[in-house]
Amino acid sequence: MTSPVRIEYDTDGDLAVVVLDKPPLNLFDEAVFTAWEQVVDELAAVTDPARPGRARAVLVEARGNVVSGGVDVAVFAAIAESPGAVQDAETLFKRLLRIVQALEDLPVPTVFAAHGLTLTAAFEIALACDILLAAKSATFGLVETVVGLTPSMGGPQRLAERAGPARARELIYTGERYAAATLERWNVVNRVLPDEGFTEAAREYARRVAAGPTCAHAATKRLVATAVRDGVRAADDAVPAVSGALFATDDLRDAVASFLRDGPGKATYNGR
Repeated sequence: MTSPVRIEYDTDGDLAVVVLDKPPLNLFDEAVFTAWEQVVDELAAVTDPARPGRARAVLVEARGNVVSGGVDVAVFAAIAESPGAVQDAETLFKRLLRIVQALEDLPVPTVFAAHGLTLTAAFEIALACDILLAAKSATFGLVETVVGLTPSMGGPQRLAERAGPARARELIYTGERYAAATLERWNVVNRVLPDEGFTEAAREYARRVAAGPTCAHAATKRLVATAVRDGVRAADDAVPAVSGALFATDDLRDAVASFLRDGPGKATYNGR
């Protein structure tokens, strides 16, 4: 049986495409949670800088009319009715947080493509990716208030990181669905693309990122994450070692030579 979350490859393996495919609504249940755990472990392996021919970017997309209708409420019902409800819930949330943290820790750029309705867990995974692309008609929501829960896969804190605490509280308190254009203004969505041709446009965006200087992208991720978590001065302190190491990469040396020989913008990169 086909896994509800799987990895496909694009552009000779440079781009790893994570596909969520559990019709009709791509609901998150135990099978999807388990599949995601396996997928992030596989992504860590295939993006490892020591791996020959490694994937140099990750794209997350979904099949069907919606990205996801959220978590199957039967999951919460089973926990709420169990004798060890609190402990069982804590165990689940630790598992889910490991998924989003593993995505964030990948040493390559990650792109999430939202073509339609994107609720709860799927939205929280999107917030863990570096870039969030949305089709014009896509809508988003952290709607856990309908079951008396707060988003617990990292959504509140990552939404606050992107949009600020006031917007994060507003979005979660209301439990409303928000349009892609609104979330673009709030700096949650990076870019809104036309509905027509969205899937291919998102693929092409991810391909361009995958073709870039992979080691430099990893350095950018590290510096941005350090600034967000520890402050700008902490990121400043990391710059000499992080950026200095790039001068030992083939990509930098080849790109500098290309610039001097052919002018800017003509270098190609191999991710080494």
